[in-house]
Amino acid sequence: MPQNIGVNVSARRAVVRIMCQLLGMNSLKPAELGFSLAGFLRRGGETDEHADGWGIALYEELGCKLVIDERASASSPVAEWVQRNTGRSRNVIAHIRKATQGEVTATNCHPFVRHLWGQEWCFAHNGNLDTSKLGRPEKFIPCGQTDSELAFCLLFDALLKRFGEQAPPEPLLRAALSEISAGIAAAGTFNYVLSNGDALFAHRSTELHYVERAWPFGRAQLLDCLCEIDFARHNQPDDRMIILATQPLTNEDWQPLPIGRVSTFRGGRLLCDEGPEAR
Repeated sequence: MPQNIGVNVSARRAVVRIMCQLLGMNSLKPAELGFSLAGFLRRGGETDEHADGWGIALYEELGCKLVIDERASASSPVAEWVQRNTGRSRNVIAHIRKATQGEVTATNCHPFVRHLWGQEWCFAHNGNLDTSKLGRPEKFIPCGQTDSELAFCLLFDALLKRFGEQAPPEPLLRAALSEISAGIAAAGTFNYVLSNGDALFAHRSTELHYVERAWPFGRAQLLDCLCEIDFARHNQPDDRMIILATQPLTNEDWQPLPIGRVSTFRGGRLLCDEGPEAR
């Protein structure tokens, strides 16, 4: 379990203030996200200003489990419960909101979930889009008022038109996501994380980082609270995972994702066009 450490809070790395923040996990084996969540959810009204709601989607054996709350995550009893009771999953997406479009309601909280090709997809977005420059979806209709959900529906409308009712091979899907996302990103900032429970897809316009955790595991310290963990004590040699976040959550070696294209994660690895990267 994470342990408290005596570190001067003022010495911690500053968190850059931007609209909303994203968190994602892709793991080779079902894993817990509690440590990363402990720091991430504090940014919803305690260490940062993203206090207009939050949500988390994680894939379990029976499908996608979604929890959303319009209250600030740093003070939400639901968020506290989720941190203690979140089960193991291979793919997780979480979001803390700073409202720019749409009221502060549960309907406008990310992640959003839609069904396509017999799969449950979840999506969360960071940024601001000029909706006057976007079209209107036909098949996938938003329930709320956010530019984020509108973009998600437009993205899936375009995928459905391109591939029909049959899911394409992953290389074709990744290429299509990159092309469609570029069109949406022309209307503003379009950082997002997307998953179908098998893989995790991420698109960076401005800020989105990742860190790989694999053997030999080291120690990590959260930037938003006095908490650290020794991953070697809680993982097996064949465990591996990827954590994505808008801004780094720990003192580990986080790397920025490439701008303007979709990155794919499966089995706790970042995939390139030719296959898994050797890391």
